[in-house]
Amino acid sequence: MLTAMFLAALILITVHSQETEETITYTQCTDGYEWDPIRQRCKDIDECEIVPDACKGGMKCVNHYGGYLCLPRTAQIIVNEREEAAAESTSGRNNVIRRTPADPQRAPPNPTHQIQCAAGYEQSDHNVCQDIDECATGAHNCRADQVCVNLRGSFSCQCPPGYQKRGDQCVDIDECTLPPYCHHRCVNTPGSYYCQCNAGFQLASNNHTCVDINECDANNPCAQQCYNILGSFICQCNPGFELSSDRINCEDTDECRTSSYICQYQCVNEPGKFSCVCPEGYQVVGGRTCQDINECETTNECREDEICWNYHGGFRCYPRNPCQEPYVLTSENRCVCPVSNAICRELPYSVVYKYMSIRSDRTVPSDIFQIQATTIYPNTINTFRIKSGNENGEFYLRQTSAVSAMLVLVKSLSGPREHIVDLEMLTVNSLNYRTSSVLRLTIIVGPYAF
Repeated sequence: MLTAMFLAALILITVHSQETEETITYTQCTDGYEWDPIRQRCKDIDECEIVPDACKGGMKCVNHYGGYLCLPRTAQIIVNEREEAAAESTSGRNNVIRRTPADPQRAPPNPTHQIQCAAGYEQSDHNVCQDIDECATGAHNCRADQVCVNLRGSFSCQCPPGYQKRGDQCVDIDECTLPPYCHHRCVNTPGSYYCQCNAGFQLASNNHTCVDINECDANNPCAQQCYNILGSFICQCNPGFELSSDRINCEDTDECRTSSYICQYQCVNEPGKFSCVCPEGYQVVGGRTCQDINECETTNECREDEICWNYHGGFRCYPRNPCQEPYVLTSENRCVCPVSNAICRELPYSVVYKYMSIRSDRTVPSDIFQIQATTIYPNTINTFRIKSGNENGEFYLRQTSAVSAMLVLVKSLSGPREHIVDLEMLTVNSLNYRTSSVLRLTIIVGPYAF
């Protein structure tokens, strides 16, 4: 049957002249084929390459001789090359024109027999049936919202990319309703779509995937420390600072306001930190505590005839010989009234000068000083009393043994202040022997409770 068709399609048209004849064959191929001038035969047209969206619904396009098929993507295709070649060889109609070689450039004369072209083709100047490009000539009926695609012998009205036919109209394809194209959000547009990412992400180069933005590397929005997290970031502040309400900037932490006990004396706030200061006469120890400076060891400004006595927050200079007439100095800080002097009979036999310092606002009652007899006589009785310096009742003298007594602070003292208290020890025996000695205690109350 193929041979019969081939013979039926072959029409020879001969042109005679007085010179030697030459035969030229013009071939018209059937639908689905085109002429191959090299192989001199009709060859199959690959519709899968030239027809846009030839197959729908996830089907794959498979070209075969004279047409194409839409098959499932899992289908296996076996092509018989012999049958395809045979089909190509029988797919044309040959028109033969003879021309003399005397003038090869001369166009062949019009044949005496006009060829008949199929629908969609027209006769060329060379008496060959050639395809009519209906899309170029406007001889198509595609709508304004459609795209004309020229085919061999015909044309096709197709929808632009991103559109699909619905009846006679092209309607937009909402790609956002199809299997997810976008990682985060899909925005449909006429004939297309685009992807958007959530805050803290950006589109990758494939315009579909969203990748995290490292804000700390990009522009570091934090005032001090920045830590990147997935889709966002967090800010932190250096020690001594705290995040402000905008969670980005850092504000200085006023440590001095957080606690009144952070420093022993005074707290000074500084940007990002604080420092403790102490009053004059003290130095900072351990960053927060105030310790008395012993000026008698560091900056002793007393004269040679004076002794330096350090107290909490300062120092005092006292005479090395505190004795006053008629007393004479017998040892350091000890003055004795000579018995040979008649005036001494009515005065204490000895006066001892002692110095001590206490902190301001000391807790009461508190034992602060002990007085004790240095010489013990047999068959004597010792009694102790505060002779002077206790007009306001700040002290109390408690006898602790036959030869000693304890001075007790019963009222809190605030400094700076100096108290001179005379503590007297009276000694008597059965023979009416009576003598007394005085311990003159100078108490210096520091200006602070430390």
